[in-house]
Amino acid sequence: MTDIDGRSGLPESAPLGATHLIYALHAWSAIIGITSAAFIVTAFLAGWPSIIAVILNYVKRGDAAGTFLESHFSWQIRTFWLALMWAAIGLLAFVSLIGIPIAWVIWAGTGLWVLYRIARGWVALFDRRALPTGERMM
Repeated sequence: MTDIDGRSGLPESAPLGATHLIYALHAWSAIIGITSAAFIVTAFLAGWPSIIAVILNYVKRGDAAGTFLESHFSWQIRTFWLALMWAAIGLLAFVSLIGIPIAWVIWAGTGLWVLYRIARGWVALFDRRALPTGERMM
Protein backbone atom coordinates (compact mmCIF):
# COMPACT_ATOMS: atom_id res chain seq x y z
CA MET A 1 0.00 0.00 0.00
CA THR A 2 1.28 3.48 -0.86
CA ASP A 3 1.52 6.05 1.92
CA ILE A 4 -0.47 9.23 1.36
CA ASP A 5 1.06 12.61 2.08
CA GLY A 6 -1.41 14.36 4.39
CA ARG A 7 -0.74 17.81 2.97
CA SER A 8 -1.30 17.07 -0.69
CA GLY A 9 -3.38 13.91 -0.66
CA LEU A 10 -0.91 12.40 -3.12
CA PRO A 11 1.02 9.18 -2.73
CA GLU A 12 4.47 9.99 -1.33
CA SER A 13 5.99 8.57 -4.51
CA ALA A 14 4.11 11.10 -6.70
CA PRO A 15 6.54 13.50 -8.35
CA LEU A 16 4.96 16.83 -7.32
CA GLY A 17 8.33 18.55 -6.93
CA ALA A 18 9.52 17.18 -10.26
CA THR A 19 6.37 18.49 -11.95
CA HIS A 20 7.05 22.00 -10.61
CA LEU A 21 10.69 21.68 -11.71
CA ILE A 22 9.63 20.68 -15.22
CA TYR A 23 7.32 23.70 -15.53
CA ALA A 24 10.15 25.90 -14.22
CA LEU A 25 12.60 24.51 -16.79
CA HIS A 26 10.12 25.05 -19.63
CA ALA A 27 9.41 28.58 -18.37
CA TRP A 28 13.14 29.28 -18.17
CA SER A 29 13.56 28.31 -21.82
CA ALA A 30 10.61 30.50 -22.82
CA ILE A 31 12.07 33.45 -20.88
CA ILE A 32 15.37 32.94 -22.71
CA GLY A 33 13.41 33.18 -25.95
CA ILE A 34 11.67 36.39 -24.84
CA THR A 35 14.85 38.10 -23.62
CA SER A 36 17.18 37.10 -26.43
CA ALA A 37 17.32 37.19 -30.19
CA ALA A 38 15.83 33.67 -30.27
CA PHE A 39 12.16 33.01 -30.81
CA ILE A 40 10.26 31.69 -27.82
CA VAL A 41 9.54 28.50 -29.72
CA THR A 42 13.16 27.89 -30.73
CA ALA A 43 14.43 28.53 -27.20
CA PHE A 44 11.68 26.25 -25.90
CA LEU A 45 12.58 23.43 -28.27
CA ALA A 46 16.36 23.76 -28.43
CA GLY A 47 17.23 25.21 -25.03
CA TRP A 48 18.84 22.82 -22.60
CA PRO A 49 16.29 23.57 -19.83
CA SER A 50 13.43 22.30 -22.01
CA ILE A 51 15.39 19.32 -23.25
CA ILE A 52 16.10 18.35 -19.63
CA ALA A 53 12.41 18.93 -18.83
CA VAL A 54 11.21 16.61 -21.60
CA ILE A 55 13.63 13.91 -20.49
CA LEU A 56 12.33 14.29 -16.92
CA ASN A 57 8.77 14.10 -18.27
CA TYR A 58 9.41 10.70 -19.77
CA VAL A 59 11.44 9.41 -16.80
CA LYS A 60 8.94 10.50 -14.11
CA ARG A 61 5.67 9.97 -16.02
CA GLY A 62 5.18 6.48 -14.61
CA ASP A 63 5.47 7.80 -11.04
CA ALA A 64 2.52 10.12 -11.72
CA ALA A 65 0.21 7.38 -12.98
CA GLY A 66 -3.17 7.41 -11.28
CA THR A 67 -2.81 10.94 -9.88
CA PHE A 68 -3.83 14.34 -11.19
CA LEU A 69 -0.15 14.85 -12.02
CA GLU A 70 -0.47 12.35 -14.86
CA SER A 71 -2.45 14.94 -16.86
CA HIS A 72 0.34 17.49 -16.31
CA PHE A 73 2.96 15.13 -17.70
CA SER A 74 0.83 14.48 -20.78
CA TRP A 75 0.19 18.23 -21.13
CA GLN A 76 3.90 19.05 -20.99
CA ILE A 77 4.90 16.31 -23.41
CA ARG A 78 2.18 17.28 -25.91
CA THR A 79 3.20 20.92 -25.65
CA PHE A 80 6.79 20.08 -26.57
CA TRP A 81 5.98 17.80 -29.51
CA LEU A 82 3.24 20.02 -30.95
CA ALA A 83 5.54 23.03 -30.70
CA LEU A 84 8.16 21.02 -32.59
CA MET A 85 5.60 20.16 -35.27
CA TRP A 86 4.58 23.81 -35.72
CA ALA A 87 8.22 24.93 -35.77
CA ALA A 88 8.87 22.41 -38.56
CA ILE A 89 5.84 23.64 -40.50
CA GLY A 90 7.18 27.18 -40.11
CA LEU A 91 10.57 26.01 -41.37
CA LEU A 92 8.95 24.48 -44.46
CA ALA A 93 7.15 27.76 -45.12
CA PHE A 94 10.40 29.69 -44.59
CA VAL A 95 12.31 27.51 -47.05
CA SER A 96 9.74 28.24 -49.75
CA LEU A 97 10.85 31.92 -49.60
CA ILE A 98 7.38 33.13 -50.53
CA GLY A 99 6.20 31.74 -47.21
CA ILE A 100 8.69 33.67 -45.06
CA PRO A 101 6.01 36.00 -43.63
CA ILE A 102 3.83 32.97 -42.94
CA ALA A 103 6.74 31.29 -41.15
CA TRP A 104 7.22 34.31 -38.89
CA VAL A 105 3.52 34.27 -38.00
CA ILE A 106 3.61 30.52 -37.31
CA TRP A 107 6.67 30.84 -35.09
CA ALA A 108 5.30 33.83 -33.18
CA GLY A 109 1.91 32.16 -32.73
CA THR A 110 3.52 28.94 -31.56
CA GLY A 111 5.63 30.88 -29.07
CA LEU A 112 2.54 32.56 -27.61
CA TRP A 113 0.77 29.20 -27.49
CA VAL A 114 3.75 27.70 -25.61
CA LEU A 115 3.62 30.55 -23.06
CA TYR A 116 -0.11 29.96 -22.61
CA ARG A 117 0.39 26.22 -22.10
CA ILE A 118 3.15 26.74 -19.53
CA ALA A 119 1.10 29.32 -17.61
CA ARG A 120 -2.17 27.38 -17.71
CA GLY A 121 -0.50 24.15 -16.68
CA TRP A 122 1.51 25.66 -13.85
CA VAL A 123 -1.51 27.54 -12.46
CA ALA A 124 -3.51 24.29 -12.51
CA LEU A 125 -0.65 22.54 -10.72
CA PHE A 126 -0.59 25.18 -7.98
CA ASP A 127 -4.37 24.72 -7.63
CA ARG A 128 -3.86 20.93 -7.58
CA ARG A 129 -6.16 20.47 -10.56
CA ALA A 130 -5.85 18.02 -13.41
CA LEU A 131 -5.61 19.34 -16.94
CA PRO A 132 -7.99 18.27 -19.68
CA THR A 133 -6.90 15.29 -21.70
CA GLY A 134 -7.84 14.57 -25.26
CA GLU A 135 -8.59 18.21 -25.96
CA ARG A 136 -7.96 19.89 -29.26
CA MET A 137 -4.49 21.36 -29.27
CA MET A 138 -5.15 24.65 -31.02
